[in-house]
Amino acid sequence: MAGTPGRVPVKLSLLTMTTMVIGTMVGAGVFTLPQRFAAATGVSGALIAWAVAGFGTLMLALMFQALGNRKPHLDAGIYAYAKAGFGEYLGFFSAFGYWATTCVGNVSFWVLIMSTMGGLFPALGEGDTVLAVILSSAGLWGFYLLVRQGVKEAAAINRIVTIAKLVPIIVFIVIVLFYVDPQVFVGNMAGASGLPLFDQVKETMLVMVFVFLGVEGASMYSRHARRREDVGRATVLGYLSVFAIFASVTMVSYGVMPAAEMAELRQPSMAGVLESVVGGWGSAFVSVGLIVSILGAYLAWTLIAAELLFVASKDHDMPRFLGRQSDRDVPTTALLTTSVLTQAMLLVVLVSADAVNFMVDLTSALSLIPFLFAAGYLLKIAALRDGYTEAQERRRELALGVLATAYVVFLLFAAGLTFVLVSSIIYAPASILFVMVRREQGRRWFSPRELVILAVSLTAAVVGAVGVATGWLTI
Repeated sequence: MAGTPGRVPVKLSLLTMTTMVIGTMVGAGVFTLPQRFAAATGVSGALIAWAVAGFGTLMLALMFQALGNRKPHLDAGIYAYAKAGFGEYLGFFSAFGYWATTCVGNVSFWVLIMSTMGGLFPALGEGDTVLAVILSSAGLWGFYLLVRQGVKEAAAINRIVTIAKLVPIIVFIVIVLFYVDPQVFVGNMAGASGLPLFDQVKETMLVMVFVFLGVEGASMYSRHARRREDVGRATVLGYLSVFAIFASVTMVSYGVMPAAEMAELRQPSMAGVLESVVGGWGSAFVSVGLIVSILGAYLAWTLIAAELLFVASKDHDMPRFLGRQSDRDVPTTALLTTSVLTQAMLLVVLVSADAVNFMVDLTSALSLIPFLFAAGYLLKIAALRDGYTEAQERRRELALGVLATAYVVFLLFAAGLTFVLVSSIIYAPASILFVMVRREQGRRWFSPRELVILAVSLTAAVVGAVGVATGWLTI
């Protein structure tokens, strides 16, 4: 249990925390970028989209760095910031929502692995068959047993895997760059979607959120940092490294295939792009790299998910049973609960029309509320001069808060009504856990303000459920 006398806390170095940020960001998303971008936009739209998402995500990375330095006592960053800024109930929603984000994201990882293997074994389909779900479930529980061995061991494995999985992605960029045809690149300038340019850019935003999820990874594991300032440094270093890689994968792909053909590629589309220039071995090479990459990301996300539930329980914002910890620094009950929800979401794959893209987009949509609260918290403390002694520093962080908040609001608009309502179906039932916490504390279940929030979340969930049941919303 936490607080056991004589136990030495696990402390992570700047290198390990940076690789955790990279490890959480470089997962399934990068391997889907060529097809997702080609289906939405051309070179012009892609350049604008990367500029918008790159700048917006940089604002988020700097926001987490600022909050880490400004409020060093707040552990499990994205959840703690929401609670400190907007109260216990919205803090609870942020904790649950981010946790659900990690679970759904982990499902997308398994689906993409099985879709990749489906090219060799048709019984796996595109990751959405019964056999694929069974094999994914076996992998899920195998990782559960691995993480049970200890946080330090799992983090060390993640550092090794992170370095290993970058190799095939960088090799892809270098090889494809040599085959870039300027005429093909120019021919893809407008793209093949036929949408207005603004809509083209908007269509790329959810996948952008997905590929950049993890930029907050260091802040989520801040209680294990050797030095508090390493949290912000790891966040920015990890982001800059990954941005360069992701943008390169997208743009070089436009130089070797017409956008219309690339839009029809099977996921992982990076495999199809490389195969088009070097033959069958290119597809196999990318496929192996994808599996290594995803397994590393899965490990990092599982660590973060369990850590979030554990810290929320210790802060009395999740039920007590989630705060149990082994003598190897593993939040055991939180880890088990994470694996159970991931398993449940795997079953949704069987009824989804497009399992990979649906899980990617749902993951992104679920994450936006926690990001909005975190950005809003920086905006709030800067506006109220909370803890600031230098006017210039306050103005800088106020501008940062405004830009980060505006970017997340734009992402909510880009997500569209469907994913906002489907996300509400997942968010609303979580209030049962909130009631459990209040009962453990002998407190009133909801304050008048919290009842308003509850009513809004339940209404959105009912509308979403009816929409899915009637076919108005499709998954």
